[in-house]
Amino acid sequence: MASFRFRCTECNAEYGEDPARLVCSVCAGTQQRGGPVRGALEVVLDGLPDAWPDAVPDSHRFLTDFLPVSDATALPPLPVGNTPLLTVPALREHLGLPHLWVKDDTRNPSGSTKDRASLLVVAKAREYGLETVATASTGNAATALAAVGAAAGIRAVVFVPASAPQAKLVQLLSYGATVFRVDGTYDDAFDLCLDACSEFGWYNRNTGLNPFTVEGKKTAALEISAACVSEHIDVVLVPTGDGVILSGVAKGFADLTRAGLIVGPPRLIAVQPDSSAAIAHAIQDGADAVTPVLGAHSIADSLTVETPRNAIRCLRDIRTSGGSAVTVSDRQIVDAIPRLARSTGVFAEPAAAAVLAGLEVALGQGLVERGERIVLLVTGSGLKDVASAAKAIETPEPIPASLAAVAARLDRGA
Repeated sequence: MASFRFRCTECNAEYGEDPARLVCSVCAGTQQRGGPVRGALEVVLDGLPDAWPDAVPDSHRFLTDFLPVSDATALPPLPVGNTPLLTVPALREHLGLPHLWVKDDTRNPSGSTKDRASLLVVAKAREYGLETVATASTGNAATALAAVGAAAGIRAVVFVPASAPQAKLVQLLSYGATVFRVDGTYDDAFDLCLDACSEFGWYNRNTGLNPFTVEGKKTAALEISAACVSEHIDVVLVPTGDGVILSGVAKGFADLTRAGLIVGPPRLIAVQPDSSAAIAHAIQDGADAVTPVLGAHSIADSLTVETPRNAIRCLRDIRTSGGSAVTVSDRQIVDAIPRLARSTGVFAEPAAAAVLAGLEVALGQGLVERGERIVLLVTGSGLKDVASAAKAIETPEPIPASLAAVAARLDRGA
């Protein structure tokens, strides 16, 4: 297990581990309520492995060798990560991309990539002897925390917009989380969670704030590289809201590069809904900071953020990788759900299917070349938002229980 320290992503000040410290003391003084997190800390690991193991590593191998845990027994007993990297031959042929893969993170326990971050945050809470972890979320981070917390015996307190999809609310309540439905936006829920953690002494898992969320999410990049150890990945497309998943992927590839296990990181392309695209607009405009998208909305609830809290670091990570950002419409997102399912067998929620729509936009804009090795990170199961997926399909009318009715339907091309 690697030793580590914290480094400010803005001023490079360094700190030792402290359960009460989530941000840089200096830069946090410039924080404005409702804005991007200032003084976000990143974990700097020492003593990284310098060789791949003989077998493809599972996520717990990564947690002990690449992640900042001091006690392996603190890891919750839930099989998070180690999701497949699919070769998707039908999608490759359809798009004319012979080196395309899908990282299927819908297979995590609660159905999303967010389980990776929650596993590590809850592990750290257990190391620190804390009993309650809280988070704000549009739904997936909350369900991830609720699932991992239930497995670990840690109380999960979650703040979600009242508009969160019913399926995610059912998950949360089934796992036994304490749920606060906030009459407002995700940004409102984020700020309320900050206040509640300060008032009640809860450990804060908020994305963009707790540095261990990035460390947990980087395991997706570690697994992609482990599965493609003989091939360099050129491009990874990442659905982006607050930007923490993208920063997690960037951190994973950066650590592997520093360890000498890959020659360098791939380009990262952020995919955002065009009605909630603060990060994409900043990248496209060459801006150093994001402009909030007031009234942000999208069918992709997981990507709907007015002011991305991880914006500063996400912009840096995209540019450092040589990557870019694209926007997609809600219509493109909805249409991508059945196309992804029919060509890969992966049923994705809107935020996750957005990467397929984003890939097609990126191809059209010349941001991706057809001979490159490309990975789509599919971050959440379609079972989390069946109502949105239903918008792209036509439900057949009932038929009589007779072969004649079956034949008649077939004759009509059904």
